[in-house]
Amino acid sequence: MRFTKMHGIGNDYVYINCFDVPFPKDVAELARKMSDRHFGIGGDGVILICPSDNGADARMRMYNADGSEAEMCGNGIRCVAKYIFDHGIKQADSLRIQTGRGTLALDLELKGGKVERVRVNMGQPILEGAKIPTKLAGNPPLDAPLAIEGRTLQVTCVSMGNPHCVTYVEKATDDLVLRLGPKIEHSPMFPARVNVEFIEMISPHEIRQRTWERGSGETLACGTGASAVCVAGVLTGRTERRLINHLRGGDLELEWRESDNCVYMTGPATEVFSGDWPA
Repeated sequence: MRFTKMHGIGNDYVYINCFDVPFPKDVAELARKMSDRHFGIGGDGVILICPSDNGADARMRMYNADGSEAEMCGNGIRCVAKYIFDHGIKQADSLRIQTGRGTLALDLELKGGKVERVRVNMGQPILEGAKIPTKLAGNPPLDAPLAIEGRTLQVTCVSMGNPHCVTYVEKATDDLVLRLGPKIEHSPMFPARVNVEFIEMISPHEIRQRTWERGSGETLACGTGASAVCVAGVLTGRTERRLINHLRGGDLELEWRESDNCVYMTGPATEVFSGDWPA
């Protein structure tokens, strides 16, 4: 089975073109095997590029490294757009891609006839606690206390089609990210588990982020997480609506527009290599 390895600022996935090959029978097991960085290809998960059933240009199905299916991936969808254009599925300056978050609009920036950067309309944030979902109080919870491992963090919760828990810290240390990250992911306050963003403030227009991603562990970047952080910063009065987010794998540009209440994310997409996975 043919595959392509791609990444969006280090958030790397194995991509399978289901326009050309049948949808895998056991995707969860395939995702676990392919994502293994020692015995497989290595990645944060597997993304299937499929024909859409609602008239969009393609459908994205995203599976984490542990085999669980997630609703959306901001870095992943930029790579899907690049694959669709560069590999000739559809060559247009803008695309519509169906996801578990709904159908999203993407604008492509080209260089040398190939996609270099993509701007994604990530849609409107989901702020109702029950729909994020979280059991913390508030719609959404803003700087709500979350007791974890003998300490209390102030957290703000936002969904961008998948759940996020944002906490502002003086320093995003390994102890916070690697030890508390998985504890927060599995906290009973989050019925569907949660992605966790640890944020260092630089200015009202610039922040630094580390992410513990639900089902994958720490990743070098998280596009939906960066979008959720943009919203959280505005709601808590820490940041402006336009933001530069420095993630471990690179930078993303974010804007939460008042005009349509949608979050726009812009960043690069990179193809690494292709190969054949033994059936």
